[in-house]
Formats: sequence, C-alpha cells, structure tokens
Amino acid sequence: MKLEVNLTDSIDYTKMLFSDLGRLLILIILDIIPIVNFIVAGYAANVIKQSKDSKELPPLTNYVDLWIQGLKIVVAAVIIMIIPIILIGPSIVLFVIAAWIDVSFLPTVGGFLAIVMLLIGLLLAFFLSIILGMAIVNMVKHGSFGKAFAFGEILNIIGKIGWGSYIVWLIVIFIISVIISAIGGIPLIGWLLSLILGPLFAVFVARSASLTYMEGTTTPEPAAASPTTEEQ
Repeated sequence: MKLEVNLTDSIDYTKMLFSDLGRLLILIILDIIPIVNFIVAGYAANVIKQSKDSKELPPLTNYVDLWIQGLKIVVAAVIIMIIPIILIGPSIVLFVIAAWIDVSFLPTVGGFLAIVMLLIGLLLAFFLSIILGMAIVNMVKHGSFGKAFAFGEILNIIGKIGWGSYIVWLIVIFIISVIISAIGGIPLIGWLLSLILGPLFAVFVARSASLTYMEGTTTPEPAAASPTTEEQ
C-alpha cells in the first residue's frame, strides 16, 4: 500500500467519527482527564484490531476493558523506553544541578560519564522510538502483552514493510503531530481545537499504523503455476 493510499484511507476512516458526534464528544471529554484518558488509548487499540477492509468504527463500550487495554499500552511503552530513561534522566539532573550551583563538572570523570550516559541514552531512545509503534501494534494485534517485546519479530515485520517506507511514514506522522501541537498554540481557540483534534489524531494514527503493520505481515498471493505441456 502506497503512503498516500494509507493516509487517505486513515483520514476517511477517522472522518467517520463525525457521523456520531456523541461518541466524539465522549472521547474528547475522556481524553482531557489524566489516567482516565487511558480509555482513549484503549479505543485506539480497538481501531488497530479492525480489518483492512473495515468501514465501521469500533463501538465505544466496555470502558473498563478499554482502560485496561490503554494501561497495557502505556506500561509497554514505558518498559520499552525504560533504559533510555534511566540513562538520560540522571545525566540531565546532574547537568541541571551543576548549572544551578554554577559549577562546571565537564572536565571531571563524573562529567565525562554523564555525557557518555546521555549520548547512549539518546541513541537508544532514537532507535527504540522507531520500533515502538510497531511493537504496540504487534501487541494489540496478537492480544498478548509479551508481543510488544518480540523485537526480532518486530524488526522482521519492519523489514518486510521496507525500512525506507517505514521511516518516511514515521516522519509524516511526526510532522502531522507537530502541526497539531502548533494548532494548539493558536491564541483563544487553540486549546479548543486541540481538545477536538486529540481523539481524531489517536484514531488516525491507530488506523494508519495498523495498515502499515499489515504491509509487513500480509502473505503475498502465490504466483500462478505455468501450465505444463500435458495440460496444454
């Protein structure tokens, strides 16, 4: 599936939220409440579960199940990124403390180690953030929490998608997220637009990620065998 087809399908799918404004309003309200907004993540997971040919949004029911599903997504993401967090966090704290007390510790062994930890953490964060999306989709598609950490399987799926195509898709999604963040900064009405766009973006990304994932898991149709001389 070409990127433009993926995005067009995802946009058309997301627009179906406007056919049920009550559901959209509930998602908007849920999305602005911390922790409760795990329900929206769970709903996005149900979008991921939809088939490629699905033309209907999943129902917004079973809020407890949706919340648990959303919680699993958050926990899986934190676990995947935990090593970069452990490396980057203390390094930043050390730099902040040094700046606050106006002391340079860069020439010291501690300063060198802090820089090394920061660089390694950033590199790991960059790599893991690339595979994070497909890791979550893999978990949701299989209904197994452990599938979020099946890195060999996930890398194989991305390889079948094509690393170039996959990176381009990630860049497009990132650009769209930046645009939405910028819209949220519009004076007076930005906050309202941001509230509306939140659930819409979640459904859009979920659908687009699901279609991208399926590119790496769909088994191509076997080529038709050439007729033998006897058959001819």
